[in-house]
Amino acid sequence: MTGPGWEEVPARAFGLIGRIDDYQRRHRPLGLAVAVAHKFLDDQGGYLAALITYYGFLSLFPMLLLLVTALGFALHGNPHLQEEVLHSALRQFPVVGDQVAHDIRTFQGSGLALAVGIAGTLYGALGVAQAVQNAFDTVWAVPRHRRRSAVAARLRGLPLLGLLGAAAGVSSLPAAVSARLHGEPGWVGWTVGAAAVPVSIAVNGALLLAALKLLTDRELRMRLLWPEALGAAVAWQLLLSVGTYYVGHALRGATAYGLFGVVLGLLAWIYLAALTLVACAESGAVRLRRLWPRSLRSLFAEDAPMTGADERAQASYVSAAACTRRAEVTVVFRSVSLDVDPAVPRPSSAPVGEAR
Repeated sequence: MTGPGWEEVPARAFGLIGRIDDYQRRHRPLGLAVAVAHKFLDDQGGYLAALITYYGFLSLFPMLLLLVTALGFALHGNPHLQEEVLHSALRQFPVVGDQVAHDIRTFQGSGLALAVGIAGTLYGALGVAQAVQNAFDTVWAVPRHRRRSAVAARLRGLPLLGLLGAAAGVSSLPAAVSARLHGEPGWVGWTVGAAAVPVSIAVNGALLLAALKLLTDRELRMRLLWPEALGAAVAWQLLLSVGTYYVGHALRGATAYGLFGVVLGLLAWIYLAALTLVACAESGAVRLRRLWPRSLRSLFAEDAPMTGADERAQASYVSAAACTRRAEVTVVFRSVSLDVDPAVPRPSSAPVGEAR
């Protein structure tokens, strides 16, 4: 049983939406962007990012406490180097890092503070790893019966914690070197500062690829995901710059609402970073699984014809909901495909277990 075909539903039947739909399906860059936005809405990407934000906010302050306490133990005899390394590391947290650096008066290590910092950091950071893993599995339509349990998902985040620590250390090295060269000619400090940007972008891009490899229960071709990793790293660098500007200008001179503004700014900054992460993962899934072009008509009319990419995406959503390997479900589409690429066949039905 099929509905009207593409040639029987002209663009004028949908007005402006139909004309825009025709245009975006014929142009690859716009079609990819529309497909990414379409899938982001289908996967409820905003809620996935909100869960990452919650655990990220929980882990941030214990992580800073752990950093300060560890510096107190490791660099007890060199307070000047302590201050340089701390300020270099805190630059990675532009909304709250400057506030923490300004309020710290001592670097004395405390066993209790170290224990609290380790416990809080592990809980929050492993929660972040689990939330990111859930987001990646949702984006890549991994069936539920293939996903790891809550305990296994948290333990899988332990290697990622080590990578995060190493990345933070590498990213803060140029800033620490720049601080050590304070008395050198201006061009030396400028060169080191300029080198910090590409180093940070390269480190963050490699970290995202590692996170995709570790936290996705599906075999991914990492060498094909470098455009998304590079885009996420550049976006992260822009967020750092915007966060630094926000603290330096929007909160300058704030009194009664200064702390409230810092908290809201921190939440917004983490949420934007999480949105960037989810959106880049969506882009990789859409591009590598060829989930484009999507139909804009289907957003406004349930009986609108679908493209082949729409059918593959819908079949993958059903596949992702399978809770057991014994379930055998078939997806049947009742409308004629609007494939713009005749080389992609349109099956009348797609078994859930075979959806990709």
